[in-house]
Amino acid sequence: MSTDSYFERIDEHRYKPTPHASGAWDPDEMHVSPLAGLIVHALDRHLADRPGDDLAVSRISFDILGRLALDECEIRIETIRPGRTIELIEALVLISDRPVVRARAWLLTSGDTTAVAGGTADRLTPPEVLDSWPMTSVWPGGYIASLDVRPVAPPQPGRATAWITTVLDLVAGEEISPLASYVALVDTANGIAVRQPPTAWMFPNVDLTIHLHRQPRGHWTGLDTTVVFGPTAQGVTTTVLHDTAGPVGHAQQILTLRPQPS
Repeated sequence: MSTDSYFERIDEHRYKPTPHASGAWDPDEMHVSPLAGLIVHALDRHLADRPGDDLAVSRISFDILGRLALDECEIRIETIRPGRTIELIEALVLISDRPVVRARAWLLTSGDTTAVAGGTADRLTPPEVLDSWPMTSVWPGGYIASLDVRPVAPPQPGRATAWITTVLDLVAGEEISPLASYVALVDTANGIAVRQPPTAWMFPNVDLTIHLHRQPRGHWTGLDTTVVFGPTAQGVTTTVLHDTAGPVGHAQQILTLRPQPS
């Protein structure tokens, strides 16, 4: 097992998670965050043989179909809607031949729209001037333990803004795109602004949807997050996504709420 990555490659389509990928709700499960980054890495490899392609991932959604056992996974990719300016690609993750995540990515053509760009939120305080926060004080698991989390202000119930990075590679020995590295940290949003202690309540997300108005850069993922719990056992985690140059898009996660067993 690699000690400095979340995954190791087995063959062209299969990967083995390391203990660093273990989840916060169950250490025998994978955390969605590094798996989402792995899916983007697989999409990158699928698109790598298309010279001159100027399409950019502008939305990617992940539907979690079942338990993410901390075990070998396979990723199958299919083009659903080909096109020169708009394209839809689907990735299916299987564990023990059972579908566990279905992801769909819309790719849109790129061009220079600097003259009309605008409407984003303000930039966050840069991570270099902030102190690290031990997220392991709230959550267990190898993935959480691998993170450097730097809140802009002390997290409050249902509200937090923080920078996240990691020194670990996504896949051992492989070059990873800035987008894959960025997405590999986004699902952490549901854990930085907990409304109730996870020892008392469960609030796992069953999806993650990311919309991007520009491609992220650098090694830090900025999460400006609000968590809402509704009155009928559903919740929503909403996040403005940042890199150190400013906002890059938005993410949402739908939550299923239930008390922890007594």
